Amino acid sequence: MYEYIIGTVEYISPQYIVLENQGVGYQIYTPNPYLFHQDGSKQKVYVYHHVREDAHLLYGFKNREEKEFFLKLINVSGIGPKGAMAILASGEVAQIALAIEQENETFLTKFPGVGKKTARQIILDLKGKLQEFLDDADGKEEPKGQETVSPELEEALLALRALGYSDKEIQKILPSLINETMKTDQYIKLALKLLTVS
Repeated sequence: MYEYIIGTVEYISPQYIVLENQGVGYQIYTPNPYLFHQDGSKQKVYVYHHVREDAHLLYGFKNREEKEFFLKLINVSGIGPKGAMAILASGEVAQIALAIEQENETFLTKFPGVGKKTARQIILDLKGKLQEFLDDADGKEEPKGQETVSPELEEALLALRALGYSDKEIQKILPSLINETMKTDQYIKLALKLLTVS
């Protein structure tokens, strides 16, 4: 029904944001509400309208890729919108897609509410159907190599995503950042410099 809504974030809670558009405040559940900014700026939120007998709910995403992956997850037998949101809140789309393609049950069972049975069902239903998300990974070899990312760099990467940069853009500059030892704000400054050049 809706593709996205553009508006200003008026409220952020641990589960959802309130996005105001033309005097209407939309309550939108998102995997990571704190990636959005309550600073009066216009923000685009990709949305999925979920209808139940007892409720109409909006689920929101930073980009189309995240929304499309969410739609794949809720088509898996045994996974509803809440379960799909919990998975997206705990991992990156490219990493999850790679784990599914590699039948990595151990990686999948680390997500909230995903036991061995559900992990097998995810692999059964989605393996071979996620090429678009693996292409976006730009040859990313993870889930493994993530361990080399320092907490400061991890924070900086989250900040870049919050500023609207895609995973694809971030992956291009990551090799230039990963060998540096810096504070979070220094990583962000360097990253922004590299992103404006690339």
